[in-house]
Amino acid sequence: MTKLPNCPKCNSEYTYEDGNLFVCPECAHEWSMESTEDNSDDSLIVKDANGTLLADGDTITVIKDLKIKGSSSVVKIGTKVKNIRLVEGDHNIDCRIDGIGAMKLKSEFVKKI
Repeated sequence: MTKLPNCPKCNSEYTYEDGNLFVCPECAHEWSMESTEDNSDDSLIVKDANGTLLADGDTITVIKDLKIKGSSSVVKIGTKVKNIRLVEGDHNIDCRIDGIGAMKLKSEFVKKI
């Protein structure tokens, strides 16, 4: 029996082969056999509302009025946000909006300029 690689996401040893993919039953991560050697960088992939890839330092605009939880303020449509930072989680963009302050935004409500 051949030794299968551990899962690159959760390091589980219970991986199995499914066709030409490896599958982790614990975290449901799938990866190809060719990518086991090339999987050294775990870059975060975040796309805007149009499907354009976002990167740290990009400038974006808000495409929908967003109410700020716990406040009566609103981030208006068309608000320009410079120098974003991508993070993992439900709200995957950290930024600072002029007049409001530090915010976390979902990428589905922004578009890259």
